[in-house]
Amino acid sequence: MAGAGNRVLAGADRALDLLRSLPRLSLGNLKSNPKAFQQSKRGRGRYGGNKHGAGNKGSGQRQNFMRLGYETGNNPFYLRVPKEPYYKGHHLRREYPPISLLQLQTLIDTGRLDTSKPVDLVALCNTKIFLLSPIEKQFGFQLTDEGLDKFKGKVNIEVQHASEQVIAAIERNGGVITTAFYDPPSLLAMRDPIKFFASGIPIPKRQMPPEDAIEYYTDPKNRGYLADPDLIALERFKLAQKYGYELPDLKKDPELAMLLERKDPRQIFFGLSPGWVINMKDKKIFEPDDEKLQEYYKS
Repeated sequence: MAGAGNRVLAGADRALDLLRSLPRLSLGNLKSNPKAFQQSKRGRGRYGGNKHGAGNKGSGQRQNFMRLGYETGNNPFYLRVPKEPYYKGHHLRREYPPISLLQLQTLIDTGRLDTSKPVDLVALCNTKIFLLSPIEKQFGFQLTDEGLDKFKGKVNIEVQHASEQVIAAIERNGGVITTAFYDPPSLLAMRDPIKFFASGIPIPKRQMPPEDAIEYYTDPKNRGYLADPDLIALERFKLAQKYGYELPDLKKDPELAMLLERKDPRQIFFGLSPGWVINMKDKKIFEPDDEKLQEYYKS
């Protein structure tokens, strides 16, 4: 019995020695026994494990889809495919939003356009139906041939692009069409004239077309505003012979004098010269007095 008591005392001493060597009990060193709790199943989405953590998710898992056309990488697919070369330089091309002859006839019938005055880009934008954004490389409107047989209006219209059939449809009814180029500063002023006049900025001088557009706007077949008027009259006669209609003599009829009104190549508003400042509050027009400014705007 004495030997058993000594063994108990020896075990107690070893236990006390072990407690002296162990760290102090705290919340930081508490731990459950192994397999004391059942492990939960693998979650879904961002809780699914290391491979699906917040730092390893792709754009598809985030539901943050790429821009249309960029699914193949940094370049759009239509620039990666070599079989579609007509997309090359697409972001630099000039755009011309379409206006059909059917829409033009509807605007005339509903009174949104006054055919007793020349119709230009300002008149089309003032209808509040057609919007123009020069920032998106839009340089005006093109007149399309939809409603070709239904068009009956007699107008003096100025657009930026028109086909031969459209030109014939306008001139068949005794009208006049002109294709003209406007640079971005001029387009910004023309799309909202009231806002531009209220800013107090002088009317800008229209710049000449770029090199790749000069050929179009100097061709009398396209009724370009830089073409020779005598050659335009000859092309009008040839087109009438081709499509079988008669042209009215605009110079002999005083009622058709409006159809002969055209802008100067440097002018953007009818009746207003470049360099003038329009005071909307006092309803006054201020012209430049400085000789250098006069020479600049008239050159």
